[in-house]
Amino acid sequence: MIYLDHAATTPLPEAVADTMYDVLRHQFGNPSAQYPLGREAKELVEEARRTIAGALGCQPSALHFTSCGTESDNWAIRAAAWQGRHTGRHIITTAVEHSAVLEPCRQLEQEGYEVTYLKPDRTGHISTGQVAEALREDTVLVSVMLVNNETGCLFPVADIARLLKERGSRALLHCDAVQGFLKVPCDPAGWGVDLMSLSAHKIGGPKGIGALYVRPDLRNLRPLLAGGGQEMGLRSGTEATAQIAGFAKAVVLRQEGLEEKLAHMARIKAYCRERLLSIPGVVPVGSGEAPHILAGRWWAIPVPTSSTIWAVRASACPQAPPVTGARPAGAMPLWGWIKGPPPGCCGSASGRKPRRATSTPCTRRCCATKIRDFPCCEGYHAAMSET
Repeated sequence: MIYLDHAATTPLPEAVADTMYDVLRHQFGNPSAQYPLGREAKELVEEARRTIAGALGCQPSALHFTSCGTESDNWAIRAAAWQGRHTGRHIITTAVEHSAVLEPCRQLEQEGYEVTYLKPDRTGHISTGQVAEALREDTVLVSVMLVNNETGCLFPVADIARLLKERGSRALLHCDAVQGFLKVPCDPAGWGVDLMSLSAHKIGGPKGIGALYVRPDLRNLRPLLAGGGQEMGLRSGTEATAQIAGFAKAVVLRQEGLEEKLAHMARIKAYCRERLLSIPGVVPVGSGEAPHILAGRWWAIPVPTSSTIWAVRASACPQAPPVTGARPAGAMPLWGWIKGPPPGCCGSASGRKPRRATSTPCTRRCCATKIRDFPCCEGYHAAMSET
């Protein structure tokens, strides 16, 4: 099997699995307990926190464990809205954020907030100037991802942080760095980011564990979950010690020879891009700089008869339709990329369809936010027919 969807999730290294198993079997104490087994578990959690914080370049006390990147995003957005409740009810984000950011923003819209969705340019990028133009006195939150999970485009988070400081804005800056941590430069403390979301399973760690960086001098952050007051009183719930240990082990493994790993990844991306673009009909989507994401669209690519390929989907987001999958030997998938939404979509019904194409009502965020001219829509709506 050839697995090419590491932007969705990564395989778990044996060393990470062994670390987690050891904790599950032998260090199963509750970190909140006061007897030795509990204190050992607490120290394990704190050592893992120090390891991950070191990789992120922040104080250990600024890092709070969560169940996943989605929880981190929801917590950050909800907490920022509460923090600025006396300042205003305006939020700035991008139209291409992960659903874990877009859906909480839509919920807040239903509660009376106004959200400005910034549209990328034709290369897939967002500019600091767009944020500057949208920024208002009543803006309470700017949420911009570090790396777009579909195009691999890097967004100017550090420049946006500098802009907010220069403007004297009271808005908090949240960054979803799930696709960027240990893949591109990531320095929330140095950049001046207030909140940053992380997830373990994008870097060889287990699913079910994430973290939220909180700027150390950001006081009285409102918890998302009420309960026993774990994680320095900010995130209640018994700590998932095995997952936390696995997260830290994955970080250690990832950091070993990291520069060479990233260079190797970039070389593979460049090679794949060159080979794919030599195939008639293959067109690149966006101009992403991230070394691990390559986006493109095509009409037909044959699957080798001797192997099974799992290839990159249109998106790592749950609502995205899969673009390729495991195919029987000899199968010839034909993917029709449509210039605009298919019939039944909430957007425009114009555009070509492949033979015997099937489609369902569109739930893509480009239509949900009524951005019908977003350039990557060409790769968001797909239908399949087989010959």
